[in-house]
Amino acid sequence: MFNSSSVYITGQKGFRFVTKEEKTNNLPIWTESNLKKTQTIKKIVSGSRPRFLVWKKPNKLEFYEKGKKKRKYQLPKNERIKDIVSGFFTYLILTESGKVWSLAKRNRFKEVPLLDADQSNFEEIRPVTFFEEKKLFVNSLAMGFGSVYYLCNGDQLYASGSNSHGSLGIGQNRGHEPMPVYVQDKVTKIFAGIFAFGFFFITSQPDLLYACGKTTFGQLGVGSMFDQYTPTAVKNFKGSEILTVGSCRFHSVLITKKGQTYSCGREEYNGHIVQKYIFTLIPQLKEKKAVQLANGARQTLVLTDQNELYGWGMLQRLYPTYESNNNKNKNCNKFPTKIRLPGIFTNYLDSKDLIQIACGSLVCFLYLDFKYTPSKDVGILYGSKKFCDCEIGTLGNKIPVHKALVECRTKLTIDQIQNKLFGEKSINKEQTLNFLKWIYFDEISDLEKLEQTFNLLELTFPPSVDNTLEKDIVQLYKDDDSKDFKILVKIDQDNQDNDNDNEEDEEEEGNYEEIPVHKFILLARSGLFRAMFDYVNEKENTNKIQDYTNKSIESLKILIKYFYTNSIELTTNQDPKLIVDELSDAVEYYQLNDQCNLENQLNIIKKKYDLN
Repeated sequence: MFNSSSVYITGQKGFRFVTKEEKTNNLPIWTESNLKKTQTIKKIVSGSRPRFLVWKKPNKLEFYEKGKKKRKYQLPKNERIKDIVSGFFTYLILTESGKVWSLAKRNRFKEVPLLDADQSNFEEIRPVTFFEEKKLFVNSLAMGFGSVYYLCNGDQLYASGSNSHGSLGIGQNRGHEPMPVYVQDKVTKIFAGIFAFGFFFITSQPDLLYACGKTTFGQLGVGSMFDQYTPTAVKNFKGSEILTVGSCRFHSVLITKKGQTYSCGREEYNGHIVQKYIFTLIPQLKEKKAVQLANGARQTLVLTDQNELYGWGMLQRLYPTYESNNNKNKNCNKFPTKIRLPGIFTNYLDSKDLIQIACGSLVCFLYLDFKYTPSKDVGILYGSKKFCDCEIGTLGNKIPVHKALVECRTKLTIDQIQNKLFGEKSINKEQTLNFLKWIYFDEISDLEKLEQTFNLLELTFPPSVDNTLEKDIVQLYKDDDSKDFKILVKIDQDNQDNDNDNEEDEEEEGNYEEIPVHKFILLARSGLFRAMFDYVNEKENTNKIQDYTNKSIESLKILIKYFYTNSIELTTNQDPKLIVDELSDAVEYYQLNDQCNLENQLNIIKKKYDLN
């Protein structure tokens, strides 16, 4: 397993900061960036030229230009990033508090309210105070070329910046402040693109789309060549709920929730070869279920539910070795064409939510975005021999495993498994590994061999819906008898300064409370406990460890339960403020893999008990 946020890029010279390359004949060149590997990359946002912004921790950003890290930014501690959008020279950051912040090199179009054109040069993040002054809570943002849309207070739409071609949807008016935009139906989502002169709005009628702005080449899909200065309905989806829309300079692409891909606009870039004035289903992707969409200036990338990547449009700018299947214009690929992924990504083709795509004017990104849950974290243990506590297999074919995990999944002891699988009808190593992939990943592959293994173990095949790794782990939390490890929490703080040379004295009865847990859970979910075990294992093999975090017993018990369930529920006699305060730094302190999830749980508690 490699790091979850390994980033692969392709693009022009300014982005060539790499540690290694994979080159293939007549295919794009993907190169692995030397971005610091971390499990906290949430989004990569590309702006104009070779610039992009990396959103890592909840309130931290890194700005890159021409392949080099130029600057780090940190929002105030009480602000947490919700989303980032980019324009030509501007990035806007939306925080969970409903506030907007800007990073701008220029502001000549007045897209950022009340910010002078020469006031900023990517030096610092500046708050956009307009919405706070007007008592508007910003729910979402969309930014095009020189203009921005803001969805406020759930259903109020505002726009600011350039009104070229009617892109603000406010008629032919002009103004330096955000102006309200009228749409007949309640707007729920807004979309644009970095080089787009148009915007799209999804409404409370999920199959009804509105659009405004430039439509010279039919890129709004409204059936007209004339610019739309007010939002115009796009009605050709016939009950298909819309998932996302992406707009470029000359074309637009739309994906429905069923995974169908539609496009409209100029023939060189829309995937149809002929100009389309309304959104039309792309034939080459008709049998594919699209789940992600990324647009640059004139190019489009689509990722399917099988993690197949398709691209079309002005791809040669990005892929120097790309051979066009269009003889008329060799700089443009008119048909959606499957693009080979970097070799290392093929290990994740069976995981539906890992690969993320991003696209800008001069670069495309591929990176892995683990949405960590207990089962995903447990999967990381697969193949790790360091902390395995037993083996299964025959002589010369022993495979290390985690005893408690295997027993919880099969409801059999290791000895029972060993006797049934490796007796007279011993299964081979390939079958054993196939079986272990089900144990660690819930992966059901090579059905015939896996069914044979289940039959030998006298287990029902295929497993029932209740026999998933996620549900087994939650059930395991309630099973104290199988817990094979204890965390010792010191109760009497007055004894901390006593002589600790004698371990027996240090663990006197009454000084510690024991919290039972499964060792593999601690290994899977916390880097801190992995480091603790690593240190202890160098000295001795033990089934207990002292906790040195100085958290209360109550908070530590809640954290341990969270390791199993990925949720926090407080009882009436628990102090929510104490729990939040003590666990607020747990993400970094305990080196948790699932940073966002824990923080979200704490935010829910804050909101419920009005602790903000």
